Amino acid sequence: MNGRSRRPRAFKPLAFVAVLVGSSLAATSHTFAQTDAATVAMAQNGTFIASAFDRWAAGGADFFATVLSQDVVWTIEGSGPSAGTYRGLEDFTTRAIRPFATRMREPVRPVATEVWAEGDHVIARWEGRGVAGDGRPYQNDYVWIFRMENGRAVEVTAFLDLPAYDDVLRRVPAAPAESDQP
Repeated sequence: MNGRSRRPRAFKPLAFVAVLVGSSLAATSHTFAQTDAATVAMAQNGTFIASAFDRWAAGGADFFATVLSQDVVWTIEGSGPSAGTYRGLEDFTTRAIRPFATRMREPVRPVATEVWAEGDHVIARWEGRGVAGDGRPYQNDYVWIFRMENGRAVEVTAFLDLPAYDDVLRRVPAAPAESDQP
């Protein structure tokens, strides 16, 4: 990120409202009612994810438990040992979060976050920093795409620099679990 520090930003809703010309007044009213409900849900989803990132950046440790549904499908794109699909919060926590978190001296925290919402999708682009168990700094850039349903993420697609992430997993021995943050 060019060595620049960016302040966290609130979510940016991307709302697009279209009215069909030639519709009856009743049909138009119904379209507006549906659009208003969709716009409210989109704003709530964006605010929910942005607030969760803010709490995490401030030291909170409940991001995944708060944001993800129990049946979440989390996919880490790319190639390497950590790429793949995790089915359910427990699978994701056990196989992805905990192995990484136990290798960190200081957990990863968001230091810059941008969040966009459109329909039932929320996109978060964020920079995370922490310190690995061997004292070396960890920095990574992430893009997470959430599909929201009933106030929780049911599907997440994650993009990140996997070699940096996997390097921590290879280089640092696992310590006893103390945190559930990546």
